[in-house]
Amino acid sequence: MLRLIRSARRMQSFAAACAIAAATALPAHAAPKTTLNLGMAVEPTGLDPTIAAPVAIGQVTWQNVFEGLVSIGEDGKVQPQLAKSWEVSADGLTYTFKLQDGVTFHDGETFDATAAKFSLERARGKDSVNPQKRFFASIASIDTPDARTLVLHLSEPTGSLLYWLGWPASVMVGPKSADNDKTVPVGTGPFKFVNWAKGDKVELARNDAYWNKQVSVKLDKVTFRFIADPQAQAAALKSGDIDAIPEFGAPELMSSFDGDTRLTTEIGNTELKVVAGMNNARKPFDDKRVRQALMMAIDRPTVIEGAWSGLGTAIGSHYTPNDPGYQDMTGVLAYNPEKAKALLAEAGYPNGFSFTIKVPQMAYAPRSAQVMQAMFAEIGVTMNIEPTEFPAKWVQDVMKDRAYEMTIVAHAEPMDIDIYSRDPYYFNYNNPDFNALLKKVQLTADPAEQNKLYGEAQKILAEDVPALYLFVMPKLGVWDKKLKGLWKNEPIPSNVLTNVSWEE
Repeated sequence: MLRLIRSARRMQSFAAACAIAAATALPAHAAPKTTLNLGMAVEPTGLDPTIAAPVAIGQVTWQNVFEGLVSIGEDGKVQPQLAKSWEVSADGLTYTFKLQDGVTFHDGETFDATAAKFSLERARGKDSVNPQKRFFASIASIDTPDARTLVLHLSEPTGSLLYWLGWPASVMVGPKSADNDKTVPVGTGPFKFVNWAKGDKVELARNDAYWNKQVSVKLDKVTFRFIADPQAQAAALKSGDIDAIPEFGAPELMSSFDGDTRLTTEIGNTELKVVAGMNNARKPFDDKRVRQALMMAIDRPTVIEGAWSGLGTAIGSHYTPNDPGYQDMTGVLAYNPEKAKALLAEAGYPNGFSFTIKVPQMAYAPRSAQVMQAMFAEIGVTMNIEPTEFPAKWVQDVMKDRAYEMTIVAHAEPMDIDIYSRDPYYFNYNNPDFNALLKKVQLTADPAEQNKLYGEAQKILAEDVPALYLFVMPKLGVWDKKLKGLWKNEPIPSNVLTNVSWEE
């Protein structure tokens, strides 16, 4: 009996040893990563999107550090955010917002109706430097009946107001911290600012006190790395130094990632409309026939191939296929060199003319200009290309001084067809019929009626051509296959990280 007991114990010990050995032989269950190194080509000039226009500011801080009363989703639609609901009066002149409870800024300051009023007064005030100050022009007064209620009284109906309140320029800022947000941003978002090593990186950390408990933020730390050179971007991606570049700057290098077992490529939509703007107040561009002739001299698919490796969507107006009410206007002034020559002769330029285009140094611009230069030569027009440093020199010459004949730039603002009704604006274009249409858009909040009006506005621009409409740039994303939640499409320039995570 004693031998049987000892034998049984030996068998139990052996079984236990086998179990331990088997357990140690199995691979450990690795936890998913919680850090992200994200690459950007352009470093922001500051970190407060309410005081400066460059889109790189919002690409770091919008929806990450700063939030708005409402937000814009990947589908381009307005969603509740710091305002959980709202009501608009029948006459369109009163907007009543109900605000979220329990929201604080990263420094502990409370977000309430008083803070919301401060943010909007700062944006619309006499001394405001907000890049989209016009968004707030119709706000006549603001009431705060209680801590959770914000009431905007408008001087006139503004059908785009809710959409505009979702922009980076409309984010809520803290009364105590606003003056320092350019270098030390303090918001209500899911990430807090940690450090900005200028010329290199911006670091954010998860906000453990984030108010929105319906959101589970997976990333502990995010580092935005600034790498201007596309070759260096590609090398950093392939080496693993960078996990993702949501806007890769070299379409000709996209094929170099084919077959990579770790990286994936995504081609999505943006609002980046590449247009060659003309100074409509200068001869010969003050003659619509000349502008139409130049448009008909351009074969858009060839421009897209030469400028962006064929990756892009041709447009015939200042509107993208993402936008509500879009109509394809590329056939209005389709490629027709012979008709272009006839129009030039009719306008008094049978032998063509010469002019200069000021070209910023972004890759798409000189490439597009070189293709256009050859096409214009076919109709007897000589275009001289003048490289122009961007942003400082270009902004001074084109936007401020109007000291230019033609230029080329990608307009990044969503739904910005209204720039042709702004006075002043660098096109020096003024069409009363167009201006009246854009006014009507704001007088209605009915999407169907707005879409109809936008369609009419597109037609006017396609026929009047205050700018040469070329193509919409795609969103070229390259990132680790295990990374989930980055936006494929870009209805507004951004890098929204709230729902980004790593697969296990």
